[in-house]
Amino acid sequence: MASPPEAALTDYERRREENIRRNDAILASLRRKAADLSAAIQSSSSSKRPKKQQPRASPAAAAPGSPVVLRRSLRTRGLPPSGSSSAASPPAQAPASPPAAPRSTRFSSSLASAILAAASPGSPPVRDDGFDAGAELVLRPSHVRRVVPDRILSVRILPLVDRTVVAAGNKLGNVGFWDVDEDGDGADGVFEYLPHRGPVGAIVAHPAMPQKIYSCSYGGEICLMDVEKENFNMIHLTDYPIFSLCQAPNSPSCLYFGEGNDLKLFDERMGKVSVTWNSHDNRINSIDFHPENTSMLATSSTDGTARIWDLRTMKEKEAESLKVLEHGRSVQSAYFSPSGRMVATTSLDDTVRIFSVDNFDNSDIMKHNNKTGRWLSTFKAIWGWNDTDLFIGNMGRAIDIISVDLNDRSLSATKKACLESEHMTAIPCRFSAHPYKVGHLACASSGGKVFLWTRV
Repeated sequence: MASPPEAALTDYERRREENIRRNDAILASLRRKAADLSAAIQSSSSSKRPKKQQPRASPAAAAPGSPVVLRRSLRTRGLPPSGSSSAASPPAQAPASPPAAPRSTRFSSSLASAILAAASPGSPPVRDDGFDAGAELVLRPSHVRRVVPDRILSVRILPLVDRTVVAAGNKLGNVGFWDVDEDGDGADGVFEYLPHRGPVGAIVAHPAMPQKIYSCSYGGEICLMDVEKENFNMIHLTDYPIFSLCQAPNSPSCLYFGEGNDLKLFDERMGKVSVTWNSHDNRINSIDFHPENTSMLATSSTDGTARIWDLRTMKEKEAESLKVLEHGRSVQSAYFSPSGRMVATTSLDDTVRIFSVDNFDNSDIMKHNNKTGRWLSTFKAIWGWNDTDLFIGNMGRAIDIISVDLNDRSLSATKKACLESEHMTAIPCRFSAHPYKVGHLACASSGGKVFLWTRV
């Protein structure tokens, strides 16, 4: 069938065609440069070494429309393969200055097997109403790791019942994995990839399908990691930044994401966006589902509001929320408590606010310094393993624990404790609690480090 005439195309379709042509031209240019550089390197190597070298395989041309997978391998960095036992490979020449510790781009066999073996639906997340975070959490020096270079914007402990694996995404498009349980000789348990063109806004994995790891970026991409092949497949691409990503509790293939001020539903089974709601006046910073009512979700936005929604009553063009929670400035997060009885918000108006879901007028405001500036990731308070504790970063390189007390008549929030350690050498900005191991709390910094606090 002949393609439609140019005049019949919409503005969006014309922009899309122009982007495709421009990207094809860029890729063709990069392939030519890579081929020339490879030929020059091989020519130089053959003139210096008497031993004949095997030609380097050129990258296969990508099929039209197929995703481009970017990976920063050891080979392209001039380093020997991790764990290689080949005696024929000549020893690497020592550089003039000590290099940074090499990072593997291949999962250890035990880690890959553990993730793939967790394909069956997992147990519901663990709760512990008696856990005292202020008294029981400690940071050990072995639980500090630089997972990615530069500022971390998203961190997630994967939902694995018997293993602790931390995933972190940074502003450069890297996604790194830290296998805390890795104990190989000289290995730091860190595996680093480069799947995105822009900052990684969120990383998610569903407890029922932890082997499917999704990530989104300000470059407008949603990627799905193939754990077995260890590459990232781009499953959705848009011209606008994607700042937030969340999975439906009862449907791991349904991805809800914030594209600008629109809330969208991408169904992986259909391979397309099925619904779009115009839900805010500015970018959506977070999306979170109620843990029991799978039709209820909360969103936060730079427009200064957090909103509670019921998917059953939302209309595409004029979506009406159940409740609008007004704030003085941008709202960075809105998360439900483990029971769903409360929702906590973090705002740049220097507050953490907690609301009762049954009666939003029953609420409390906790003053907190959230002025992180332009060089640090913004604070986002998260719940732990009960409806009592909230964790949020402190500008003094510490973690503030906010204690919440809810009863039928009132709700109150107070600062319970401050976690400090000589090993936490940076300000913790983003947090993730292990869904199955009570007392495993990961916090990430703007220097690429992850600090894992554990139970005494």
